[in-house]
Amino acid sequence: MRLTLEGIRDRKAWEDLGIALPSYDVEKTAQETKKAPVWVHFGAGNIFRIFIGGIADTLLNQGDSQKGITCVETFDFDVVDKIYKPYDNLVLAVTLKADGSTDKKVVGSLTEAVKAQSSDESQWNRLKEIFRDPGLQMISFTITEKGYALRGADGNYFPFIQADIENGPDKAGSAMAVVCALLHERYEAGKYPIAVVSMDNCSHNGEKLRGSVTAMAREWLGKGFVNEGFVSYLTDESQVSFPWTMIDKITPRPAESIAKELEEKGIEDMAPVITSKKTYIAPFVNAEGPQYLVVEDHFPNGRPALEKAGVYMTNRDTVNKVERMKVTTCLNPLHTALAVYGCLLGYDLIASEMKDPILAKLVDQIGPVEGMPVVVNPGILSPEDFVREVIHDRLPNPFMPDTPQRIACDTSQKVGIRYGETIKSYVAAYGDAKKLTAIPLAIAGWCRYLLGVDDEGKDFELSPDPMIPELKKFLEGIDPLKPESYNGQLKGILSNANIFGIDLYEAGIGETIEAMFKEELAGPGAVRRTLEKYLG
Repeated sequence: MRLTLEGIRDRKAWEDLGIALPSYDVEKTAQETKKAPVWVHFGAGNIFRIFIGGIADTLLNQGDSQKGITCVETFDFDVVDKIYKPYDNLVLAVTLKADGSTDKKVVGSLTEAVKAQSSDESQWNRLKEIFRDPGLQMISFTITEKGYALRGADGNYFPFIQADIENGPDKAGSAMAVVCALLHERYEAGKYPIAVVSMDNCSHNGEKLRGSVTAMAREWLGKGFVNEGFVSYLTDESQVSFPWTMIDKITPRPAESIAKELEEKGIEDMAPVITSKKTYIAPFVNAEGPQYLVVEDHFPNGRPALEKAGVYMTNRDTVNKVERMKVTTCLNPLHTALAVYGCLLGYDLIASEMKDPILAKLVDQIGPVEGMPVVVNPGILSPEDFVREVIHDRLPNPFMPDTPQRIACDTSQKVGIRYGETIKSYVAAYGDAKKLTAIPLAIAGWCRYLLGVDDEGKDFELSPDPMIPELKKFLEGIDPLKPESYNGQLKGILSNANIFGIDLYEAGIGETIEAMFKEELAGPGAVRRTLEKYLG
């Protein structure tokens, strides 16, 4: 059995294995979508394939839509060649349940896969053709927060962005330049309206996307590549909207165990691949069941009936409140604490950490105890119910192959929103944040993690993070197992409002974090002893 259009013609064979197949005609849907596309998505990776693709698949199965999604890859073109084309754009979606069972279905809503490669004339012309179509309603994104970044820490444009500015729309390379160039194509074709929808897991994602696209347009205006009318078109939200969204679904990299199980059932070629750009991807996607997508309902050219597939359609203020609830209190701060302490305490699975009483107590203290008093209730979702599901159902799911090492990536880019916002709320409410214990402990743990030595004194590899070289300079001279080697080196980190959104000394907890950090240097086992001291 093969995951191809030909392979799924034998419906009984798949259904006998408990794998649901599309009720709609996948080939006809693809043909109709190519003729008149309504939804383009940039970033063809795992969360898109199972979650966003799953939304479109649900609408098709229910008869609430007749069109699928056009998939565009902006970064790793091997994904198109190795995962989309050989499998006729089909995806095997595997939902991992806490009782060890799985739900499996074939998703057929991804109708076309295109490389956002201006140097490939056929691919580039196809994208231009799509964007010239008046009926195109929305383009969405899961390219990670880094995909929107134009400037480095020094405030200057990255070299590849500067090259895009100099080269103009016809030679766009980066995701933001590609999107801007294609929107320019749409402007030239007839100033057609469209919604440009970030679905990435970052605060104010629509605002970030709008800022990057319009910055590129203004640079091109200065170079004479585009006219003032194009910039006006982009900045008129009655024509081009940039809705804010909140997305939540834990989607770890594909598990070898799932690949083995599928191949034992007789489904061929399920093994994950690692692309030339180090993307770990497979013909299947495994993920947890719970999922949330909250979208600001601002679509100037109409939209698919997203609410009929479980999407919360609301206003910008509510999206912002839901996002703050999740990112600052109910999920992300807990995840980050488990990530850094998991690496320090030798764990390789988030679910295993939740069996550790002291780590379970840490996340309970960070979310329900310390975060909840200052969380904003968004109204459409209950913070108490949300965090309860996270702590009792989602994080402990033993069949979710999610690792602290994956979650620890780019922590320097996350601590400002995940901890800094709650700290600022405490300062606003109480004058300082001295009531906090678990959040300072989480920050101390991150600083201890940056030394790259675990609680037994063994070296480990830090997860990728753009600030690691800069942060490690602050930590010079610290021996991970000798508290006397600490002489205030953290001050340059903890006082950095660019990292935390606030100077932690001004918040009244800088010295507390230093003390906790120093205690975590007191020989093998000191990290655990420190956790037990403050949480015991």
